[in-house]
Amino acid sequence: MTGTPETRASGLLADIADVGRDRMRGGYSRHVFDGAECELREWFAGEARRRGLDLEQDRNGNLWAWWGDPGPDAVVTGSHLDSVPGGGAFDGPLGVVSALSAVDILRARGVTPAKPLGVVVFGEEEGGRFGVPCLGSRLLTGSLPAEKALRLRDPDGTTFADAVRGAGLDPERIGADPELVGRIGRFVELHVEQGRGLIDLGRPVAVGSTVIAHGRWRLTFAGQGNHAGATPMDDRRDPMLPAAETVAAVRRIATSAPGTRATVGRVAANPGGTNVIASTVDLWLDARGPDVPSVVRDVEAAARAAAEAEGCTVELREESWGDEVVFDPALRDAVSAELGGVPALPTGAGHDAAVLSGHVPAAMLYVRNPTGVSHAPEEFAEDADVDAGAEALATVLAGLSA
Repeated sequence: MTGTPETRASGLLADIADVGRDRMRGGYSRHVFDGAECELREWFAGEARRRGLDLEQDRNGNLWAWWGDPGPDAVVTGSHLDSVPGGGAFDGPLGVVSALSAVDILRARGVTPAKPLGVVVFGEEEGGRFGVPCLGSRLLTGSLPAEKALRLRDPDGTTFADAVRGAGLDPERIGADPELVGRIGRFVELHVEQGRGLIDLGRPVAVGSTVIAHGRWRLTFAGQGNHAGATPMDDRRDPMLPAAETVAAVRRIATSAPGTRATVGRVAANPGGTNVIASTVDLWLDARGPDVPSVVRDVEAAARAAAEAEGCTVELREESWGDEVVFDPALRDAVSAELGGVPALPTGAGHDAAVLSGHVPAAMLYVRNPTGVSHAPEEFAEDADVDAGAEALATVLAGLSA
């Protein structure tokens, strides 16, 4: 492997292993503009400066480190530093540390890119704070209107506009940046494998082929809050009941729709007291697959029937949506060829590369995850595979930037 242990991707990942640990959930909780994510931003800035890269923060809070003068036809790589609540150590940061390590590897090989080379850190890829995944890249490309983003609220009621302001950014400047997008000639994102594929193929690295269509919806059930002990069972309008029935219906409906994955991973009761009948219950639906609109319609119908039976109401709102993405075939094949013909794998996970693919040629590299577990503390990759991924990324960047 190229480089010292400290500059290898596995060593850089170890540098940040204590940042954002979640003592309650396990794993890591790092959300855009919170203390842990800001600490990681400072770490990235320091690593970029240590390598002599020119650092800039764009109007949406994404970080860019440049080797060479930024300009048209740049080759860009990177990922994100935020996590889901209680997430693993690799999802996001692996792509960032591998990009930094790739710069070291290229220099050790004596390679000077003929094209500008950029390393980017996108903000709020997971949507763990404000609910919309790939927020930084969606804003950059104009896929999400700025006015909608600024109104988003986190679980504590802080708006994205307030969070942006607190981070020293101007909410009036949030939004699409076509000039910056126009710098990108090709984008390659390295990511830990999410799902089990490479271990069975006996390969440490793959290229991405597709990302399935996916979206998020919020269902709000409203009933009558009341006393848990003083309210007879037959005199209740308890929104928790239709919410629970809907969770079960999601599993049933998704199972009957081939290729569909549907999940309720978050439920919030208001006011949330043990001895209180909730007045409202919110649940969030994540649905992915070939016919998501039909699945969501069936879930909504089941929710309305359950709510009506309990004397409650329900409202469904879409929070995000992404169509199926087929990564640029020419770039995918070029990346695979640079690596001697590695396998191509589809994924059910969303990525900033998928957002950018609608605007610039984009590709993905996946690093082997032996268990397939992701978005959980058990997410894992061997150090040897982590470093092999960075070497592969360096090889790809050398070929694309020649």
